[in-house]
Amino acid sequence: MIARRSLIGTGALLAALAGLAPALPLAAAGAAPEEILLWPGRPPGEGKVTGPEKIGGPGSGYGAVSNIATPRMRVYRPAVPNGAAVLVAGGGGYFRIQLWKESTPAAEWLQARGFTVFELIYRLPNDGWDAAAPFMDAQRAMKIIRTRAGEFGIDPAKIGIMGFSAGGHLAGFTAYQPERALYAGADAYEQVSARPDFAVLLFPVVTLRKPYDTTRTRREIVGEKASTRAETEWSLDTHAGKDAPPTIIFAAADDAITPPGHGILLFETLTAAGASAELHLFRDGGHGWGLGKPGQVISQWPGLFEHWARSLEIIEKQGE
Repeated sequence: MIARRSLIGTGALLAALAGLAPALPLAAAGAAPEEILLWPGRPPGEGKVTGPEKIGGPGSGYGAVSNIATPRMRVYRPAVPNGAAVLVAGGGGYFRIQLWKESTPAAEWLQARGFTVFELIYRLPNDGWDAAAPFMDAQRAMKIIRTRAGEFGIDPAKIGIMGFSAGGHLAGFTAYQPERALYAGADAYEQVSARPDFAVLLFPVVTLRKPYDTTRTRREIVGEKASTRAETEWSLDTHAGKDAPPTIIFAAADDAITPPGHGILLFETLTAAGASAELHLFRDGGHGWGLGKPGQVISQWPGLFEHWARSLEIIEKQGE
C-alpha cells in the first residue's frame, strides 16, 4: 500500500446533468443535494488536498469529480421507499469518480424504483490521500447507512453496494473485507457491521495480478512495482469466500480496460467457495457504459439486476 502526499479545501460539487453540456453547478440548477459527511473533522489516514473540487470538462473525464477533501454521500430519497438501500460508487481508476455517466444515472434509476440511494464521493489516492482512504470511506458509509436505517425507512438487512470499474473494486473490497481494520473509531456508527447485504459489480477491477496488472486501479493502490503480496492483498478474489454477500456481476466481452476475465475470475471464485453469485457477460459495450444506450443489449442490465433483487427477496416480487 502506498501513502501519497497531497493537495485541502472543499469546493461546491458540480452536478453533471444528462443531456446538458457543460455540467452545471448545483446552485445554478437550483438543486442543492442532501449530503451526509462521513467523518467528524479531519478524515483518518495520511494526506490532504488543497483547492476546490474539480469537475472534468469535455472528454473521457466529463462530469467526473476529483480533488476531494470532504468525503460524503449524496442522498436520493424515493417517493415511495421499497425498504432497500444501495450505496453507489462510480469508477475512474481511483484518480477521479465518474458521476455523470456512472453513479448518478444509476442512483436516479434506483431512486425511481423505490431504493433509497447514497452516492459515495470518496477520497482518491491520486489527490494525495493514503491508498487506503477510499476503502475507509466506503466502510464508514455502510456503517452510517445501517445505523441510520430507521431514519430513512430502510430495512437494515437490505442494504447493498453497487460499483463501476474501480468503484466495483471498492464495492467488492467492502463486501468481502467488511471487518478489516482500516482506521480507528469509537462513535455510534462503529458499533455496526460494514458488510453489505448484496453487491452489484459492473465491469469491476477484480485482480491486480498478471495478466490483469495494467489497470489504473492497480497503479493507484499498490504502485507500478508492487510486490506479489501487495497484489494479492488488494485483489478481490483473494477475499471472496463462502461468507460473501450475494453478488451479481456485469461485464462486456470487448472491454479493453477491464477485460471480462476479471468478472469471470470473481464469479468462479465465489461459486467455488459456495457463495451466491451471478454473472452476465454481454458481447459488446466496451468500458464505462453506465446504464447503457437505448438499443444496446447491455442496457438490459438494470432490469436483470431488478429481477435478481426480487429473486433474493431484497425487494418484493411483482404482484405481491
